[in-house]
Amino acid sequence: MVSGGRLFPKTGCRLDLGGHSMHYMDEGRGPVVLMLHGNPTWSFYYRELVAELSKTHRCIAPDHIGMGLSDRPDDSRYRYTLASRVRDLDILMERVAPQGPVTLIVHDWGGMIGMSWAVRHPGRIKAIVASNTSCFRLPSEKPFPGLLRLLRWSPSGLLLRLSRRVRRRMLETCTVRGLSAQAADAYLSVCDGWSRSRALQRFVQDIPLSEGDPAWDTMLETESKLEAFRETPMLLVWGMKDWVFDRAFLDGWIRRFPKAMVRRFEDCGHFLLEDAPESAVSVISDFVGRDGKG
Repeated sequence: MVSGGRLFPKTGCRLDLGGHSMHYMDEGRGPVVLMLHGNPTWSFYYRELVAELSKTHRCIAPDHIGMGLSDRPDDSRYRYTLASRVRDLDILMERVAPQGPVTLIVHDWGGMIGMSWAVRHPGRIKAIVASNTSCFRLPSEKPFPGLLRLLRWSPSGLLLRLSRRVRRRMLETCTVRGLSAQAADAYLSVCDGWSRSRALQRFVQDIPLSEGDPAWDTMLETESKLEAFRETPMLLVWGMKDWVFDRAFLDGWIRRFPKAMVRRFEDCGHFLLEDAPESAVSVISDFVGRDGKG
């Protein structure tokens, strides 16, 4: 039994990344489905989807370093940057699933990480499911959200790491129907305390907003190669009441991938799999079950 209690009763696997241990779920057998979480979540976010898809597919869902059940090295031992995340993913996939097609499922910052990996391995990408995420620069019509601005640049950002109440509030803003006490505890229990919540702040600080930001060049390289996936089967499944990855980001995906299937959930927020787990899992599993052919 791991953090998450009865909602997440798996022990998972571990992989050494040069002295840092990455936790990942590896469930089921069959075609590979790679699920990548963002901030402030971990593989727990995909628990219902893994339960369904692992009946017919092999589901791999890592916890990024500093998140979930993975190690939490300090800044002297690990660079909390997009490039590091993509390199970690490269090592993971080389070790556990080095060959064959992959269906990529991404959420939040998992989109930038996953698509940055995908443009380096375009021949392996069988299908893509993107949910409330991005793989390109901030849309011109989208202002950088005020709360993220505070967490990124001001001392208020330190509150994210110091205060469980602030972290809980951040979680609550990501849902419409609210989290159960068990689910909230599963998200919060793995990031309690100053050192255990470092990655939450580092993710916000790593958002590439302008030239010179550490992730800027990686983001531009990824954005420049997205054309490779214009014909790739793709499902865009979106919570429309998301205050971060809102309609402007969805429109950005649609402009770049006009053949993508789109499923809008008008009454859901950023955490779509928490707001509408049954219907969202059904839509995604139907798409994946058809091998992404629509």
